[in-house]
Amino acid sequence: MPHRSTDPTLRSLVAGVLWPGFLGRSAPDWLLRELDAGLAGAVYFGQNIDQDDPDQVRGLSERLTVRPSVLLGIDEEGGRVSRLETAHGSTLPSAAQLGRVDDTAVTRAAGAELGRRVRASGANVTLAPVADVNTNPRNPVIGTRSFGATADLVARHVAATVDGIQSAGVAACAKHYPGHGDTAVDSHLGLPRVSLPREEVEQQHLPPFQAAIDAGVAAIMTSHVVVEAFGDAPATVDSRVLGMLREGGFTGCIVTDALDMAAIRATYGSGPGAVLALLAGSDLLCLGNPFDHTYPGGVPSDEADYAEVRDALLAAVEDGALPVAVLERAAASVRALSERVVALAAAAGPAEGFDAAAVVRAAIAVHGSPALGEREAVLLDLRDRASGVVGSAAEPFAAAFGARRIQVGPLGGRDVVGAVSDALGAVPPGAQAIALVDAVQAGGPQRRALGMLAAARPAAIVVNTGLPAVDGLPLSGVDTYGSSRVTAEVVAALTATS
Repeated sequence: MPHRSTDPTLRSLVAGVLWPGFLGRSAPDWLLRELDAGLAGAVYFGQNIDQDDPDQVRGLSERLTVRPSVLLGIDEEGGRVSRLETAHGSTLPSAAQLGRVDDTAVTRAAGAELGRRVRASGANVTLAPVADVNTNPRNPVIGTRSFGATADLVARHVAATVDGIQSAGVAACAKHYPGHGDTAVDSHLGLPRVSLPREEVEQQHLPPFQAAIDAGVAAIMTSHVVVEAFGDAPATVDSRVLGMLREGGFTGCIVTDALDMAAIRATYGSGPGAVLALLAGSDLLCLGNPFDHTYPGGVPSDEADYAEVRDALLAAVEDGALPVAVLERAAASVRALSERVVALAAAAGPAEGFDAAAVVRAAIAVHGSPALGEREAVLLDLRDRASGVVGSAAEPFAAAFGARRIQVGPLGGRDVVGAVSDALGAVPPGAQAIALVDAVQAGGPQRRALGMLAAARPAAIVVNTGLPAVDGLPLSGVDTYGSSRVTAEVVAALTATS
């Protein structure tokens, strides 16, 4: 009797709930084969897109769209997280900047512009907006990706962004349910835990997701976060948590955060984690960026990443751990998302005007008199290294300031005194020092570095691309609430005339 896992119908059913990344800027043969066999679609990352050829990604999308139901996703938030502009920096404001301006009409217009760009690329789902309420100032992964620190502020801007994105003919996917905003661990690198009382989670972190549901969001992404008030498993694999999402009235597609992230890969494994996610109620399994992993021989393997999860699902069906009915439920939800995408594209409105620089100018906060003058500028980059998923290859501030850049950070675990002394020794006596920081809360290494800089170079200025310190900055400077290219250009122009 043949194994069920060799049944073409079953293999197509499994493929229909998988959403892999892939390597390169053209469609690999294995991906085209799997799309022909029923694969849900694919997710774009920065390494799939030629930043200097606007026609490349559109042509790639056309090649991958072997049928109208193919879902092409992209992790495009604007601000700190951009795939379409990863090489040079985003020309859209961050969520934090939009929250600072706090005009939902402006936020809707930003969402519409984001959606227009995604649709122009040929993608039809964007993994945005971030619905997390950033209540932990030391959060290493959300920060300025969030609209703010209060539920009502974030909720109204999430709803406006969903409306804007979907008005442009693209499905929005709000993330990361039930909230990644109170974490101190990056789930790309470890397993975060939230110890808040249940009532606090419900009052401070769930309302933005409800606002997204009420706004008609097409998809919601899970978080790989343990919320102890709800259980001891990450939300992605916890049926109680995902059941709450359905109880809140959400009938759309539940998408997992990337299963290659350490919070799942290092605890369960991507394959077993995928099985558990489906059993918990997830529908579409995002596999992540194969560029982030290596295999024997030291090279990434997109097909191996995909096969690992596919084969785990087939084996789980074979041994009875994964009922076919669960796959059928998930596949039906994915098909419904595909139908929704087609309907959104058909109803898309005309392009709207949007002035990103005006938003940034209104959002930034200037402290003291951070004037550059005519002197040579040297940029001391003290910032932490962002995870590969949220970090951009671009460094727009050096270009915007016309400054020589010295990479000093990350400072965690290092001799801060030695690192800063060495950096200052490379700054000519007559030059203007600019400190680029992103984590300036009291007690941290970047704050210590700024204290040293203030003593040695009191005319130095600070450009803080993260969230502001509660007790201010020890030097003149700017809290930018973002690190995009448009932010760098606005700040450079402002400090040139201060």
